Amino acid sequence: MIAVRIGPDMRSAVVGATSYFKEHPEPRRPQELIGHICINLRLPTRGGLYAWEFEKDGRGLKVHVEGQLVFNGTFQMLNAALAGFGLAYVPEDLARPHLAKGRLRRVLEDGCPPYSGYHLYYPSRRQSTPAFTLLVDALRYRG
Repeated sequence: MIAVRIGPDMRSAVVGATSYFKEHPEPRRPQELIGHICINLRLPTRGGLYAWEFEKDGRGLKVHVEGQLVFNGTFQMLNAALAGFGLAYVPEDLARPHLAKGRLRRVLEDGCPPYSGYHLYYPSRRQSTPAFTLLVDALRYRG
């Protein structure tokens, strides 16, 4: 397979509505998420729930959070967080407008490392058509 980068590095954000934080203390460490109501993401290709990923001093940490809400997409998770149903782990870009307007508050920011952004994957064993080559070149991230 060939991987072509088509977007910049991304980060995730742990966010919750201001109404959520009126009733729950801010988590100071990822391990404290165990005592919070969290909104989970189901991974359809793996069948399980996504473990929230953190990093501190170069060491990775995955936290399996608990909560009554499980969604298949990040937009639904964000909407549930906006409604005050719990904390969500969503792409930073998705949360940014709501953070700017004060609808959401971000926690554990220093523990959310950047990760490689979107990539286009295609098999290397096939002769590419000129149209596909143009598409790949147009999508290639040049940041």
